[in-house]
Amino acid sequence: MKRSNFLKAVAVGSVSASVTGGEKTHAASLVTPPKKVLMKAGCQSGGTSVENLEFKARHGIFNIDGGAPKVIPGKGWDLEDSLAKKEACEKYGISLDAYHYPLSSAGIDKVIYPNIMLGKSPERDREIEYLQQMIQVAGKSGIKVLNYNTTILPVLRTGKYTDPKRGNAEYSVWNYEEALKRNDPKTVAGDVSIDQIFERITYLLDRLLPVAKEYKVKLANHIADPPVPAAYRGVMRWNSPDVFKGIQRFAKLYDNEYHGFNFCIGSIAEGLKDPKNEIYPIIKWVGERNQIFNVHLRNIKGSFNNFQEVYPDNGEMDFVKVIRALRDVGYSGMVMPDHVPHHHAANSTQEAFAFCYGYIKGLLQVVASETA
Repeated sequence: MKRSNFLKAVAVGSVSASVTGGEKTHAASLVTPPKKVLMKAGCQSGGTSVENLEFKARHGIFNIDGGAPKVIPGKGWDLEDSLAKKEACEKYGISLDAYHYPLSSAGIDKVIYPNIMLGKSPERDREIEYLQQMIQVAGKSGIKVLNYNTTILPVLRTGKYTDPKRGNAEYSVWNYEEALKRNDPKTVAGDVSIDQIFERITYLLDRLLPVAKEYKVKLANHIADPPVPAAYRGVMRWNSPDVFKGIQRFAKLYDNEYHGFNFCIGSIAEGLKDPKNEIYPIIKWVGERNQIFNVHLRNIKGSFNNFQEVYPDNGEMDFVKVIRALRDVGYSGMVMPDHVPHHHAANSTQEAFAFCYGYIKGLLQVVASETA
């Protein structure tokens, strides 16, 4: 080859390599690396007894919802007891991140402060004063989240299913058609529309959120479990009949960083026709608004109106993808088991929780490794 032709070939090759390399570099620069995993494995069961804290620490759970402090009649929570709970946790390297507000999913006939969701004044005003004091105690104790419910009906289930493929574990079941056949009576609340439910929620939060903001405590509401297609026992649940629309309506009540969700993946899935795919837009929408304050990671078999509560690894949803979705919206709170399957063997509930702890920790490690 002549010297002039050789130099031309080298020049062309260099330019080609430069362009190709530039394209690769540019393409690589367009790929957004995954965010870091900020979530922690957590739990809400067992309280702060020595036995429970040792159980949690043995299974790698170092962030918890500790239940609630002692109640001082006519006042609210006991600050000294709250501080003692936090100190007890710290001995095991456990962070006491949340409490359960006494607004539970037990149903209006069993809840401690019924008049709030009954919309009954002036009784509810006194109950709200107790709740305001509890926010103050939480804030003074360094508790960042209060998990609560705004329901009239309790958690609804119609039966049990024994799974021979999982050692005869027993799953809770909800079938709406079967529930209608029971013809259960109305509660003391009578007929309550969805607008009435939201009016009562708003009445409550108008009075709680200013205190929550002052003490920097997030209020995390759990949706009614399960969503239903129409008023059931006279009550229309606020997350029904379209669970996503209900979540959006609740989320938009306030532009307030302390207003959000105890985001129960399982309960949301119970209101979806295709949980495997429909869960992701909900995670994205709520997560991008920074309104996910706590996560219950529970799987189901089935869908809207007919499902079983199962182990996290054998339901409709792919929890590796769910954790990725939570990572991608920057969620940084606890991911915890919720309801677990039962069995008649001794200590079966603890066994189920131990399985879930390991499963969640494994999920977090796998997804975290993708950012390395």
